[in-house]
Amino acid sequence: MTGFRLPKGGAIDRRKPVRFRFDGQEMQGFAGDTLASALLASGIRVVGRSFKYHRPRGVMSAGPEEGGALLTLGSGAERTANIKASMLALEPSMELFSQNCWPSRYFDLGAVNDLLHPFIGAGFYYKTFMGPLADTRFWMFCEKFIRRAAGMGQAASMPDPDCYDIAHDFCDLLVVGSGPAGLLAAAEAAEKGYSVLIAEQDHQPGGSLLNSGNPADRRQIQALRTRIEQAGGRLLCQTTAFGLFDHLTTGLLQRHPVSGRQENQPRETLHIIRPAHILLASGAGERGFVFADNDRPGVMTSRAVATYQGRFGVAAGQQIVLAGTHDGVYGDALQLAAAGLSVTLLDSRAAPSPLSEQAEAANIRVLLGRVPAGWWDAAGSPGWRRRDIWAQARWSATIICWVLKLLPVRLALCPISSCFPCAG
Repeated sequence: MTGFRLPKGGAIDRRKPVRFRFDGQEMQGFAGDTLASALLASGIRVVGRSFKYHRPRGVMSAGPEEGGALLTLGSGAERTANIKASMLALEPSMELFSQNCWPSRYFDLGAVNDLLHPFIGAGFYYKTFMGPLADTRFWMFCEKFIRRAAGMGQAASMPDPDCYDIAHDFCDLLVVGSGPAGLLAAAEAAEKGYSVLIAEQDHQPGGSLLNSGNPADRRQIQALRTRIEQAGGRLLCQTTAFGLFDHLTTGLLQRHPVSGRQENQPRETLHIIRPAHILLASGAGERGFVFADNDRPGVMTSRAVATYQGRFGVAAGQQIVLAGTHDGVYGDALQLAAAGLSVTLLDSRAAPSPLSEQAEAANIRVLLGRVPAGWWDAAGSPGWRRRDIWAQARWSATIICWVLKLLPVRLALCPISSCFPCAG
């Protein structure tokens, strides 16, 4: 997967270039980018290595479910590890580092663990190093080396120079999420005289409306924001709702931009909100297919690929094969094809979708009854394998191999309801 910036499109401001450094290499993004979109636009495929086996990791999503692109931000006393590249807005002079790799993310000596994975399964530490001797001397000797290899990023060892704040607040309605449902509900409530507070973990509100790439959707976002502001509603961006406690008490963590921050201004603010009512409008996340090596760079969620194209004007690859189980993936395929990208769609269903004709009219190759069966690196080029699915779930013996750079997948949507179980 080699991403690149499209000549037009996206909600970024191309008049405001933003320079940053990744592993010592100077790169450029634009105002409105996230770390992930800027790295994809710069052609970065591998951003780090996984825990334990040191398998290569790339960007796999465009939201909080990102588990591959975990980076270290800053150096010295201001170093912060395990930052999700898809969730942090790009700012000038940012310094980023890959994690869990040495001497580099492309050539990592720790990757030998991946070759030894049959011998170092789950719990092998205790089964191996606690058994040879009756006492614990051998384990205590080995433990310090195992602890050194554990973890991902490295936390700063010097005192934190930043300051932090705590704020207590009340409102009639707390809305978690600023997608179309959250914004509309907040606007209606605020116009009826209720005190409304919106918490959005992204650095811009809008949710799916922002990601579609449709100018009409962006105008709708602005219209809803205007209604909320005129009615006295408040919006906190880059704010995560991390806990829901007794009597609807909610914990919010707000991250303040680094650029333009004055001395003694907090880096983060912990908001303790006591609302009369709470609305969880946090949307849904995608689930991918289960197949061999689906954690490799180049395997992404379908909605993420469409989001990078529509919101950031970034193509995650030129030749794209989307795999899905429902009609939602057709919308992503049509959006990518309209941007001039080559798209093939694998639909696991045997019966054609009502959108099949529209997709084929957009020069999208639709293959019914097919799912991805594997992904592997061959001579430095990622590829994917596909198996045919026949009626009554019978598998054919045919495996077709294509050499490609990108495989977005969408199996199902799951509501993001992390706060709700906290209520007990």
